[in-house]
Amino acid sequence: MSISVPRRAAWSASILLPLVAMVLVILPLWLDQPFAVQTTAGLTAVFHMRAWAPALTLLAAVATLLGAVSLWPGRRVLARVLLVALVGLAGGAAWLARQNVFEWIFNPVRSASYAPLEEAASFVGDDDMVLVVALNGETAAYPVRQLAYHHLVQDVVGGVPIVATY
Repeated sequence: MSISVPRRAAWSASILLPLVAMVLVILPLWLDQPFAVQTTAGLTAVFHMRAWAPALTLLAAVATLLGAVSLWPGRRVLARVLLVALVGLAGGAAWLARQNVFEWIFNPVRSASYAPLEEAASFVGDDDMVLVVALNGETAAYPVRQLAYHHLVQDVVGGVPIVATY
């Protein structure tokens, strides 16, 4: 006994599910933009989407594949190309949901370069905020404007490995 799914419902699901899966991957990136205002509600939504996206996008990819298989027989070439693209989109969303794309955005500075105070004055203004670390007689300052993009600097101050973050 086979279960017959109406073609219109199969097409609708095959188009809608990959789009929903991509929204689950892209929306957290949009809500958590580095230089935009971030609210508690927005960050909570990002957290929940990131937690549920791997399972939901996998389900969407499997359902899209099943829909494409049910629609494949008797389809024209253009319809088959569309079905392959939709399965690829859903599969891509399932893969992206398992990646830490935020690490791609906020790469730590692994080899920070330094400048004497006299040279730093040309790109750090008097009103700029800086993070200062003083350890074992050595002092280092990290301009917040520079940290705002990378968020992390791995460094050694006074012989002690540190991570300066903002």
